[in-house]
Amino acid sequence: MSNADTFREMVEAYALGALDTDERVALEAHLASGCADCMKAIEEARWLVSQLAYYAPDAVPSDMLKGRLMQTVRAEAKAAPISTSSAKSTIPVWMWAGVAALLVFSIYSAWTARLLERQTREVNERAAAELRQLQQTNQELLAAKREAMILTDPASVKIALAPSGKDMPSLEAMWHSQLGLCVMGHKVPMPGSHRVLQLWLIPKAQGAKPMPSVTFWPEPDGRIAKLVMDPPEAMQEVKALAVTEEPSGGSPQPTSAPMWVGGLS
Repeated sequence: MSNADTFREMVEAYALGALDTDERVALEAHLASGCADCMKAIEEARWLVSQLAYYAPDAVPSDMLKGRLMQTVRAEAKAAPISTSSAKSTIPVWMWAGVAALLVFSIYSAWTARLLERQTREVNERAAAELRQLQQTNQELLAAKREAMILTDPASVKIALAPSGKDMPSLEAMWHSQLGLCVMGHKVPMPGSHRVLQLWLIPKAQGAKPMPSVTFWPEPDGRIAKLVMDPPEAMQEVKALAVTEEPSGGSPQPTSAPMWVGGLS
């Protein structure tokens, strides 16, 4: 009888855990050598052992049998305690390898998921930033186009805003009844700390209060080009424009004397 035949006779007992130490060690060494027939026989034997419980008839052990079994287990546990190293040695090497592979796969999957999540978040953030930039650019182009139309349309009304001080530059406004109002100036001084410039529309009606409009600041070089797309009142109801210096955020009514005033002809 060949070695392979000898080992194949042990597979059922091995699947049941009934081999002694020497036989089990010899069989596992043979399996480690790569015998495909014995490996297949081991798998079939393990499957068969797993099915044995389904074929056993239902039975309930008697109390006496239970007592004897427990006494035997306790006596054997006291006589020959199982060490941790012995318990580990009964676990096949291929099972430890499978556990290790599963652990490595789980760690790699978690790392990949976190990497993909971070990359997706970065892509979404870049896309959102580019979209905001595009929207801002479109708004600036629209404002520049409307401003150019107001400045070049013959229907626009030119309004000169005279300064209250001799050393201050003049401002100029162009008002189109449909396109809006544009206020322009050069070398305009920056307002004080926590202060802004605010545009006011002075109504023609007797006793009517000034109507607040936009707030703005000069550019670092003193240039002003402020577009008001939707003035609150029609040109026919306004007799003058004024600009004052107000607290940051603007005011519902002027809190200081006008720095620039210009009447509509």
